[in-house]
Amino acid sequence: MIAAISLSTNIPAGSTNITVTSGPNGTKKHSKPLTSTLKWLAKSGKLDEALRLIESSPSRLTFTELDVEAYSLLLHTCISRKSLEHGRRLYLQLLLSKDRGNNHSLLHNPTLKSKLITLYSVCGRMDEARSVFEDGLEDEQVPESVWVAMAIGYLRNGYLVEALLVYCEMLIRFVQPGNFAFSMALKACAELPELRVGRAVHAQIVKSIEEPDQVVNNALLRLYAENGCSIEVFRVFDTMPERNVVSWNSLIASFARRDQVFESLDSFRRMQGEGMGFSWVTLTTILPVCGRLTALHCGKEIHAQIVKSTKRPDVPVLNSLIDMYAKSGEIDYCKRVFERMQSKDLTSWNTLLTGYANNGFIEEGMKLFDQMVESGVRPDGVTFIALLSGCSHAGLTDEGRRLFNKMKLVYGVSPTVEHYACLVDLLGRAGRIKEALDVVERMPMKPTGSIWGSLLNSCRLQGNVSLAEFAAKELFELEPTNPGNYVMLSNVYANAGMWNDVNRVRELMKHRGIKKDAGCSWVQIRNRIHTFLAGGGFEFRNSAEFKKVWNELTDAMKEVGYILDTSVVLHDVNEETKAMWVCGHSERVAVMFALVHTAAGMPIRITKNIRICADCHSWVKIVSVITGRLIVLRDTNRFHHFKGGACSCKDHW
Repeated sequence: MIAAISLSTNIPAGSTNITVTSGPNGTKKHSKPLTSTLKWLAKSGKLDEALRLIESSPSRLTFTELDVEAYSLLLHTCISRKSLEHGRRLYLQLLLSKDRGNNHSLLHNPTLKSKLITLYSVCGRMDEARSVFEDGLEDEQVPESVWVAMAIGYLRNGYLVEALLVYCEMLIRFVQPGNFAFSMALKACAELPELRVGRAVHAQIVKSIEEPDQVVNNALLRLYAENGCSIEVFRVFDTMPERNVVSWNSLIASFARRDQVFESLDSFRRMQGEGMGFSWVTLTTILPVCGRLTALHCGKEIHAQIVKSTKRPDVPVLNSLIDMYAKSGEIDYCKRVFERMQSKDLTSWNTLLTGYANNGFIEEGMKLFDQMVESGVRPDGVTFIALLSGCSHAGLTDEGRRLFNKMKLVYGVSPTVEHYACLVDLLGRAGRIKEALDVVERMPMKPTGSIWGSLLNSCRLQGNVSLAEFAAKELFELEPTNPGNYVMLSNVYANAGMWNDVNRVRELMKHRGIKKDAGCSWVQIRNRIHTFLAGGGFEFRNSAEFKKVWNELTDAMKEVGYILDTSVVLHDVNEETKAMWVCGHSERVAVMFALVHTAAGMPIRITKNIRICADCHSWVKIVSVITGRLIVLRDTNRFHHFKGGACSCKDHW
């Protein structure tokens, strides 16, 4: 079946001179100048002139090697320019030539057929591509190149299942797949994702006579990386005869996707050590890893490589750089990178805005938001999540409420569940529990775990036991395996001195096999990241250098009137045990380690996996005064910039 093509056949003949000679029996044939002229016109991009040359005398369409090369070059130019009109005109001439019974094999030449399919697919005309593909499919042995062109066309347009079906049909017809077919099938399997079929393709690669090339090996890496198959990723990577930047990118991304952040950094260092270089994709993968670990030194090294590069970094790389600095608490660097960007997208604005909000500089965030609107950039849902969250942690309740009300009316952004969760948190932290509950009851969608979690946290802050129990009941049904919900309810009971209820929640956790996340903090000293668990680090805590600094700090703290607050220990144990536990909190040990192993006056950057406790917050504030250090601590909620005895959160967290 041939697709209907509505084209005018009244095409004016070109003025190009054609040399014609008489052949045997009075037949006419064109000489080499015609083919040379056609190739020259195709290379020069003069598609109209080339098509007029063919259309002026369609009977001269022949099937010599030179002619096929000229038509192929013409189609290649059509593909590169996505010129559907010129491709259709050439296809029409091939169809007319077939109808006249001349050179039937010209239309079914694998090279021309593949390029026609490719042209239609890059122009999004898959119905026409399929018509070209199916023409003569039952009458002849179609080579692999045509099958692959059709499958890649489907893949290019997002028809992943159809691409695999073409691959399977090719196998059914006993067409031997090669590396082009393998890489196409693996890409489709990775994007679906379809691991079972991908493994079957891998088995065919192993059995194939043709050795897999680098593209196939990279496609295998991506398939297994996308599906979290770490053993297969290592196996393929280690057996690759050659590795390029794409290979390393797949390995690094595989680690990053499974939150194996240390392995990601190690792989990046190995990649650099082998002189492989990097691509912008490499950096957009590894910079978020640096941000998660607060590995500022590593992030700055990458920034230096970007500056030294002869290529201009693209917007996603610079956005990742801003994000890395924001998550490392270096908000000044964020601002510098942002201001020097020659072009910015919405993500650029949102990343800096989120950095301001999370680091406790919401006033700067508000100014940036005004500048963003004045610049003609339309805010989206992410913009308002950052603003509402920043207002919540800064205690700007009325300002946050005003922004929420303006979202839809002024900016056309419909509030989602995440925005309502921010609003509930905003009101709850301000002690307006009744208003927060009213929001939950009146919101247009069913409350999710994030909504009830915000309400439960508000109850913890305000000591509202009855409402906390109600919110926890909803959370236990929605998120039965989330340990944070049980811990928060237990803390509500502990703050109220309801130890029997505390034990009941802990028994429930034990019965359901749920374990609380242990407090963990880490700090980067030079090129190494040191990790500390709550109550751990015995070797360091028993060292002479630790005891010396600890005793000096303790004496200095007594002079300024610091008294250890053991009420943060929500366990029914004696005061001595509580004091020992508080002093063993992971963030304290990490700060002590940094004080011992860094030069005086150097900033200290700590990351913690859970919320910092109230006493450690007070302790770090005093340490910043005594030592004259800037201490930046990032917990699950926000950043705390301790300097001169004050914190950027203004004790509102």
